[in-house]
Amino acid sequence: MTKKVLDNGRGQTLSKPPSTGDIYFNKIFSISTRLFTWATVILLAFIVYVIGKEAFVAFKELGFSFLTTSVWDSSEDVYGILPQIWGTVYSSFLALILGGFFGISIAIFITQDFLPHKIELILKNIIELLAAIPSVVYGLWGIYVLVPLIRPGANFLHEHLGWIPFFSTRLSGLGMLPAILVLAIMILPTVAAISQDAFRAIPHKTKEAAFGMGTTRWEAILRVLLPTASGGIFGALVLGFGRALGETMALAMLVGSMSTVSLSIFSPADTIAAMLANTFPEAGPGIETGALMYAACVLLLITLFVNIAGTFIINKATPGGTR
Repeated sequence: MTKKVLDNGRGQTLSKPPSTGDIYFNKIFSISTRLFTWATVILLAFIVYVIGKEAFVAFKELGFSFLTTSVWDSSEDVYGILPQIWGTVYSSFLALILGGFFGISIAIFITQDFLPHKIELILKNIIELLAAIPSVVYGLWGIYVLVPLIRPGANFLHEHLGWIPFFSTRLSGLGMLPAILVLAIMILPTVAAISQDAFRAIPHKTKEAAFGMGTTRWEAILRVLLPTASGGIFGALVLGFGRALGETMALAMLVGSMSTVSLSIFSPADTIAAMLANTFPEAGPGIETGALMYAACVLLLITLFVNIAGTFIINKATPGGTR
């Protein structure tokens, strides 16, 4: 069969059949991507198997009461992680509200021509650099800078508005509030970066059409661009929430590591990831190690549920159904 080569009439080749090298490269690349995809799935399954195997021993011993009790006493073999579940979800949710608000606001500020291009580029790079700071550095900054900075204001709120559950305790040192603030800063780059991509993906004609209808800049942003980018923005929030749920080192240093269930943002608390980091090195063999693995499985399930729920909502919100 004759192979055809197209040209533009000037002797310049526009297209040609793939060479033998191109064919082999395509096959190798295709096989490699499949291998790496399946390797990722197998690795995840292996991790879940190893953790689940250890956790199953504790599950048979502790049952579902492990999720509803608050005492962790290795000397009596009594274990419960209700305060840790509460601290994980509560701190992540409040951090998501704070970090999500500022992340989306920054994305609007950067993408909607409020700044000259050079300053916009500098600001974008500075925000993205926040993601490169190690969590232990955030933890040290929180201990030595943030806690002394916010303690007077927190205690003022407690003294004058202590009847409100959120301010019902004093901030004596470490606690939920510094952990939430640091966590919000840590997820802000993720939310901001993905939200920027969502805004930039909107066709420029959409914005022009809104202005053509007589809208102001903010009316166009809030009533047209923001709803249009809502799918990508929600995806950014889901990723930020997942990051917050699994954060370990900064939370272990700031949250206070106290098994309490309280609405007060000034009270010390604990999270599952922080408890694992603080407890695992000293855990004895047997039921305590199994209880920690059980807690790790609970954290995996919470994260999995958040991602599934987020994907479902995004697909429902996307015109045309699932993507």
